[in-house]
Amino acid sequence: MQPISAPFPATRMRRLRRSAWIRDLAQENTLTVADLIWPIFVRDGQNMRQPIPSMPGVERLSIDLVVEAAREGADLGIPCVALFPYTDPSVKTPGAEEAWNPDNLVNRATRAIKQALPDLGVMLDVALDPYNSEGHDGIVRDGVVLNDETLDALNMQSLAQVEAGADVLGPSDMMDGRIGSIRTMLEAKGHKDTLILSYAAKYASAFYGPFRDAVGASGALRGDKKTYQMNPANSDEALREVAIDLEEGADMVMVKPGMPYLDICRRVKDTFGVPTYAYQVSGEYAMIAGAVDRGWMDGDKVMAESLMAFKRAGCDGILTYFAPAMARALRS
Repeated sequence: MQPISAPFPATRMRRLRRSAWIRDLAQENTLTVADLIWPIFVRDGQNMRQPIPSMPGVERLSIDLVVEAAREGADLGIPCVALFPYTDPSVKTPGAEEAWNPDNLVNRATRAIKQALPDLGVMLDVALDPYNSEGHDGIVRDGVVLNDETLDALNMQSLAQVEAGADVLGPSDMMDGRIGSIRTMLEAKGHKDTLILSYAAKYASAFYGPFRDAVGASGALRGDKKTYQMNPANSDEALREVAIDLEEGADMVMVKPGMPYLDICRRVKDTFGVPTYAYQVSGEYAMIAGAVDRGWMDGDKVMAESLMAFKRAGCDGILTYFAPAMARALRS
């Protein structure tokens, strides 16, 4: 229902914009550091920083530096970090067995963070693409990504992650039935309090390119992911995906990518009223950071504006590579 206003001059919309104090008082949405989840890329080694050329300002960090970064985030008030591995190609296999290795990169990094910062949330991605020699989120046979066979692998991966100390599982694979399968396994293994933040509406997007560079999956990927990730032309389908994941036991849901899909965020929040998140993905970040590097935009202002868009669209939080910079800007 549209608000009813008296005609001009009784109504002058600029009255509420004249001064900073009234603009603040009339502001409809607020962005805080509590809305931010910080994705961090992990690599092997000690005291190692490796810049990611397609993501200006973002680096792959060895585990000791990941702990330092997590401490920085916690000190800034960021409530949760999300870890993603840069996996050595030598351990990638068709069966993606490294995904459930208790001592793989993200599991070791999780244990290190939880030992140093037990009250910081740690979210881990559940999908096989960092470990699959074909670069897919599921097990591939004869060029086909197998749904049901992949569920067993995702269960083993999830269990290893929870046992390493993960607070939140983020299934991003888009296999049918994976939320129910993981939730059933967690209950059976006694992990009844583990949170699932489902990548419920994940689109087959061109905005993921820099991320695949960051985790070393670009060269490995054979074909595309359109048989399991969503068609960017579809909106109603996203609501079906979200409904299914909630019924299967997801605690929270995510839309990915973010800014090109703000309409989906709004529809999900309005329809279900559940904790709703978006991922400001690598391509979105790279466009902004690249333009800022060239002096084409004001970095702090465009960063804040882009993140406020998610709040306006109904999101309860955002996964963003800008998290520490935005946290510092909010503090100042």
